[in-house]
Amino acid sequence: MPRSSRSPGDPGAPLEDVALNPRPRRIAQRGRNTSRMVEDTSSNMTWFTCFACSLRTQAQQVLFNTCRCKLLCQKLMEKTGILLLCAFGFWMFSIHLPSKMKVWQVSAPQLTGLTLTSQYHLHSSTHSHQISGEIQDLRGSMNLLIAKLQEMEAMSDEQKVAQKIMKMIHGDYIEKPDFALKSTGASIDFEHTSATYNHEKAHSYWNWIQLWNYAQPPDVILEPNVTPGNCWAFEGNRGQVTIQLAQKVYLSNLTLQHIPKTISPSGSLDTAPKDFVIYGMEGSPKEEVFLGAFQFQPENIIQMFPLQNQPARAFGTVKVKISSNWGNPAFTCLYRVRVHGSVAPPAEQASPEPLT
Repeated sequence: MPRSSRSPGDPGAPLEDVALNPRPRRIAQRGRNTSRMVEDTSSNMTWFTCFACSLRTQAQQVLFNTCRCKLLCQKLMEKTGILLLCAFGFWMFSIHLPSKMKVWQVSAPQLTGLTLTSQYHLHSSTHSHQISGEIQDLRGSMNLLIAKLQEMEAMSDEQKVAQKIMKMIHGDYIEKPDFALKSTGASIDFEHTSATYNHEKAHSYWNWIQLWNYAQPPDVILEPNVTPGNCWAFEGNRGQVTIQLAQKVYLSNLTLQHIPKTISPSGSLDTAPKDFVIYGMEGSPKEEVFLGAFQFQPENIIQMFPLQNQPARAFGTVKVKISSNWGNPAFTCLYRVRVHGSVAPPAEQASPEPLT
C-alpha cells in the first residue's frame, strides 16, 4: 500500500503517523502557548489603557474645577472690595455731612440778604436810569414845541395861509369815497374813450426802430399819483373818457385834479381841461343821462363839482366829455378824475307837516 503524502504534523494525518512521530506534537503545543501569551499581553494592555484614560479624565476635571474656583474667588474679591469702598465712602459722608449742613444753615440767611440787597440796588438803578431817560425825552419834546411856537409867532399871515394850503394839498382834504379808484376795481372803457396822444418825445428809437412808448394810458387818471407828466393826454382840445365804476353808485359829485402852475414843466396850465359835461350810463345799449355841465379853473388844483341832475337811480358807468382846454391846440391833459356818491339810495326828504 503506498504511503500517504500528508506530513506527519498535519492535523488531518492518521493517528498512527502522529503517534510514531512525537516532534510535531511539541511544535503544536508551543504554538498554543505562544498564542495564549499574546492574548494575555493584549488583555493587559487594554486594561492599562483604560486606567490611563480614566486618570487623565479625572485630572482634567480636577484642573477645571480648580480654575473655576479661582475665577469665582477673584470675582468675589472684586465685588467685596467694591462693597467695602462704598461702605467706607458712605461712612465718611455720614460723618462730615452734618457739619456741612450746619455751615449751610448758618450762611443761607446771609446769602439771601445779600441777594435781596443786590436785586433792590439793581432795580432802583435801572428805574432811575429809565426815569432820567424819560425826563430827557420830555425836555427835548418841550424844546421842540417851544421852537415851533416861536416860529409860528414870527410867521406873517401870508405864510400861515400858504402853510395851511400846503397841508390841505398834501392831506387831500376831500374826504369822500372814490368809486373811480383803480385799486378798488374801477377801469376804463376803451371802446368809448378817445385815443391817446402820441408825441414824438414820448417814443424811444434805435436805428429808426421804436423801442418804447412813454405815453401814459387812460387808466392813469384812476390812480392817486399826481406828479408832473403822470397824466393821460388826448389830441386837440376835444375828447372823452368813459369810466367803469367799481360798483353801481347813486352819484352826487365829481372831482377833477391838476398840477399847480409852480411845478408845471412848461410854466403854464394851458393843457388843463376847461369846459366839460358829465353823463351817467346804464343798460345795454348804454343809455346816456345828462348829469351836469361845468368849467374847471386851473388855479384851484382840486375842484369838486356837485351834479346838477341827480336822478334816483344808480349808475355803473360815467362819461366825462371835454369840449375845450385853456389854450393848448395840440393836446389836453387829465391828471385825476374821482366819482363820489353812495351805494345806498339817498334818503328822501321828509315832507313838512301841514299847519293846523
